[in-house]
Amino acid sequence: MSEPAKVTRSALIVWGVAVGAYMLTVFIRSSLSVAGLLAADRFGITAAQLSFFTTLQLLVYAAMQVPAGLAIDRFGPRRALIAGITVLTLAQVGFALALTYPAAIIARVFIGGGDAVIFTSVLRLVSSWFPMMRIPLFTQFTGQLGQIGAMAATVPMTLLLRDVGWTATFATPAALGVVFVLLLLVLVRDTPTRRTQPGPPISRRRVVSTIVEVWARSGTKMGFWVHFSTPFSVMVFALLWGYPFLVQGQATDPIAAGVLLLLATFVSMLTAPLIGQFVAYRPFHRSTLVLASLAVQMVVWAAVLLWPGPAPLWLLVVLAAVIGVGGPVSMIGFDYARTSNPPAQLGGANGIVNQGGFIATVLVVSAVGVILDRLTPPGQPYGREAFGWAMSAQFLLWTIGIVQVARYRVRTRREFHDLDADGYERFRHHDLSVDWNLSVRPPIDRRDD
Repeated sequence: MSEPAKVTRSALIVWGVAVGAYMLTVFIRSSLSVAGLLAADRFGITAAQLSFFTTLQLLVYAAMQVPAGLAIDRFGPRRALIAGITVLTLAQVGFALALTYPAAIIARVFIGGGDAVIFTSVLRLVSSWFPMMRIPLFTQFTGQLGQIGAMAATVPMTLLLRDVGWTATFATPAALGVVFVLLLLVLVRDTPTRRTQPGPPISRRRVVSTIVEVWARSGTKMGFWVHFSTPFSVMVFALLWGYPFLVQGQATDPIAAGVLLLLATFVSMLTAPLIGQFVAYRPFHRSTLVLASLAVQMVVWAAVLLWPGPAPLWLLVVLAAVIGVGGPVSMIGFDYARTSNPPAQLGGANGIVNQGGFIATVLVVSAVGVILDRLTPPGQPYGREAFGWAMSAQFLLWTIGIVQVARYRVRTRREFHDLDADGYERFRHHDLSVDWNLSVRPPIDRRDD
């Protein structure tokens, strides 16, 4: 399949529908964030049982990434999107009608499973429909537009819960799911020339060989560790521990704490296009941007945690901005996957990369909870010192991530130089005529940033 020559109207329509489906997915994923107290009352559960909703959903999502990627490679992104939105819609109806905790848990499991195929399917469509120089930009747009779904799951959900109650509120996005299934059926095609472009049949032997081949490529490993190390801080902040850390650990006004959470999201959305353009025009320095982001996150978090007493508001603003940038920087991991794997294996590669950030998030969310419980007497609010030790758990994962990113940065650059020394020097000096996309020429596992 030849590379598209320009951004067409058809490409924007396909991408717009797919991104709309992704925004709905993020909305459904995040819809429990403002309904925690109502959920505890509806199902008669404890705070620990309530938190299990989020942890289980993330675990299912992470565990399904590689199978979901392989399914996209086998059946095509259009079919995967339709199946994923269908599962999400049915699961959301089940959650809206659930009256018992086990029934609600089963619904959240299927929400995590349906969610697992959506994002990587949209990325696959981006790779098929847009010119190479525009793929990093539209990849960033895809990730950040999803944040609109997360923001819609705050104030609008609160108003719906107040005005129409539990069942109608959670059934509303399910109705939108039906609309998007119809739009995907009518308007989305796998490629500009084919409505559906399936891959070869999948056998157990082929699944194993595909995973081995994809993981053997240095670019895939680089992408995994980029996504492992850059976004977990903002995800932990936004999903669970940011608000308690600010209010109880930093004595921040609750309204100011909410504004800081929104600030992280807005900074992420504002910087995403800039990072996308940087990657498109300075691909040799993708890893430099990743390492710089990690270093700044570590320095600012250290300043907040080591500040004598609660950190000043200006420093917390800087913290929210810095971790917000980590989200779009993490998308660089998918650029490594794209430029290191052939299109037929890109779903599996994206799935492996996407696992990184969610594995790290689950590890940090769990570690913070365990440390807080160990350092806080039963029935007492979490204090600044307890939060200081708990949030310090992030530094272990950052250290691992930096070591691995630096390791594969050296390896991939050395492989590129050994293969084509002249091309490497031209690429290093930003000559974009050099064929740096490894997926279009053998050996696909020998050249990358």
